[in-house]
Amino acid sequence: MGKMITDVNELKNCMGEKVSLYGTIYKIRKMKGFAFVLLRTRRNVLQCIYTDGTASFSLDELKEESAVRITADVVSEERSKTGYDLQLLDVEVLSEPAAESPIVINNKIVDTSIENLLNYRPVTLRNEKQRAIFKIQEGVQDGFRRFLMEEDFTEIHTPKIVQSGAEGGANIFSLEYFGKEAYLAQSPQFYKQMMVGVFERVFEIGPVFRAEKHDTARHLNEYTSMDFEMGFIRGFEEIMQMETRMLRFMMGHLRGKYAPEIELLGVRLPDVENIPAIRFSEAKKWVAAEFGREICDVNDLEPEEEKLLCQLAARDMGSDFIFLTHYPGKKRPFYAMDSKENPEETESFDLLFRGQEVTTGGQRIHSYSEQVEKMDRLHMDKELFESYLLMHKCGMPPHGGLGIGLERLTARLLDLDNVRFAALFPRDIHRLLP
Repeated sequence: MGKMITDVNELKNCMGEKVSLYGTIYKIRKMKGFAFVLLRTRRNVLQCIYTDGTASFSLDELKEESAVRITADVVSEERSKTGYDLQLLDVEVLSEPAAESPIVINNKIVDTSIENLLNYRPVTLRNEKQRAIFKIQEGVQDGFRRFLMEEDFTEIHTPKIVQSGAEGGANIFSLEYFGKEAYLAQSPQFYKQMMVGVFERVFEIGPVFRAEKHDTARHLNEYTSMDFEMGFIRGFEEIMQMETRMLRFMMGHLRGKYAPEIELLGVRLPDVENIPAIRFSEAKKWVAAEFGREICDVNDLEPEEEKLLCQLAARDMGSDFIFLTHYPGKKRPFYAMDSKENPEETESFDLLFRGQEVTTGGQRIHSYSEQVEKMDRLHMDKELFESYLLMHKCGMPPHGGLGIGLERLTARLLDLDNVRFAALFPRDIHRLLP
């Protein structure tokens, strides 16, 4: 047995040495007189060389997807991407598959339908490129967390079983809770606002649930939301500035820590030096004028308008991102602060990225009287929000925040044409398995 390797990055310092490491047989390619044996480790796929004269075992002992411990010589090889090959000497087979994989996973891509890709998810995620998606997604979350921790935000974890929904409406999952009606949280909104009164700056990465009967390439019924909320702001623009800085940090973090996956997937990381901003109403007019489109909905953006607006931002502003500010109040929840310039608008924004909205945020109402007045205006039952209103009644600083859809951000970052590709085990209106 050779030197035990737990981090494959150590191998480049082991030229001429005998090493041992664990992995799974990813692919066997038989050539004349020798074979390439690709070993899948937790982050890399390593090229091993099998030859009859060197190995102490028969190649027939190896099966794809067998878990093994190999012993090999580290041999310099300039033609290899790593600069070395592993010359197989011995193998210990730890387990073997009971059946062949129902789908081919060890080619460059899993060449199948999205239905098969998701139906066989426990296996298809083993593909090198499929799992790289979620390694990058890890980096997105890690960048988000690291930046906010450095900015003195406190990480929180809020309930996902709630008495009332943050957004309201019919797009909420209900459940029986010990004889009472409860719901799955649509957002951590109420709780993160409450915690601003405790910690001033808070963030959370957690699941949210939307009972929307959408069957599109951009919607999930369960997704991961990356939220932050901060107090003592002088305007919602401070939230936008914080997100810009966070995204700039995140892209640098990905570039530095996830270079292998970035290269493998050919990811085009965006420049986030500055993100342009435009008022919602002006954006609608801009798209209509540039593309000869009639404005059909003055209160919201159609998916096609999001795509066209991003095209204009890339063309005229040199940015893959664009902020849309001052959204109409009719399309914002009851806690959004109305604009002092125009009460029909709100102190809120969306961030679009490569054709889709990936962030919604803005300033919240912090005054008890203003919040009650708006709820009365919207004919809302205030008794259902008693604990939420308690924070207003007992005093809150001016505050605001945002929520980012992790899967949607990942999909746009990697230019995936369906958000389900960026969800480990997606939940949509058709899918509860695997």
